[in-house]
Amino acid sequence: MSTAQQPDPRDRPARLAVGVVGAGRVGPVLAASLQLAGHRPVAVSGVSDASRRRAALMLPDVPLVPPAEVLQRADLVLLTVPDDTLPGLVEGLAETGAVRPGQLLVHTSGRYGAKVLDPALRAGALPLALHPAMTFTGSAVDVQRLAGCSFGVTAPDELRLAAEALVIEMGGEPEWIAEENRPLYHTALALGANHLVTLVAQSMELLRAAGVEAPDRMLGPLLGAALDNALRSGDGALTGPVARGDAGTVAAHVAELRAHAPQTVAGYLAMARATADRALARGLLKPELAEDLLGVLADGAPGTPGTPGTPGTPGPQGTEGDAG
Repeated sequence: MSTAQQPDPRDRPARLAVGVVGAGRVGPVLAASLQLAGHRPVAVSGVSDASRRRAALMLPDVPLVPPAEVLQRADLVLLTVPDDTLPGLVEGLAETGAVRPGQLLVHTSGRYGAKVLDPALRAGALPLALHPAMTFTGSAVDVQRLAGCSFGVTAPDELRLAAEALVIEMGGEPEWIAEENRPLYHTALALGANHLVTLVAQSMELLRAAGVEAPDRMLGPLLGAALDNALRSGDGALTGPVARGDAGTVAAHVAELRAHAPQTVAGYLAMARATADRALARGLLKPELAEDLLGVLADGAPGTPGTPGTPGTPGPQGTEGDAG
């Protein structure tokens, strides 16, 4: 039997009736996590068939009701709808009188802070912005992934402790984000996580085209090590032909992409330029090797594969801008 001291139940926040407006991939998972902490999901709203199935899977026996009724039943309401939908939803709920004084209203948008909830605040609600920095599948595995997950937290000062307590109950780690920094914060996460998925998917497609039967198995260890190195060392982890200044290899890459996957050329060139800039600034890319490399990247690898490009020479499509 464990001898570790258990938290006194009196120290735990009051148990809350939880409602979810928007049964996408995030809302039911967070509600299920709060349920594990002792809170009680009481209502969920969802429109699409997929949302209804997800709600039934993650929150069995919790009734599906319209959004206004979710607010009637719940002490804590999770607004888990797309970013562009959120402001209109909040305004509509406030205008119809659905918001109750003292009700905790939580949105999970990374883009917005607490001010997007101002219409509900004027109706007496308590506004919290709790954004989990995690990608979601909408399944039970996400509940486990919340353990140690950082949440971007924005709330009025008087609600800061309540916001952080809810995050901790879900197994997360609260990270305070100032209201004015929410757009930059969300941009940073999207740049890393969303674009990573695109890059990995493109890489797997190219490996399949090259005859690799299990591209996921090949990429797993490589990308895992690259991510770990990048998180530990930042730009010091840069490797590969761009960081080394191998202009001929980069030209060959671009030629292959033009032949087999032209839709990936612009992305490759853009990322290679960004990598070259960072490698130069870090001192990894020698200036004497950078000229030919940057010429290839500017021109989109004109000429014979393996031959470095000449700075200022138009590419096959005519202009530098066309390359990316």
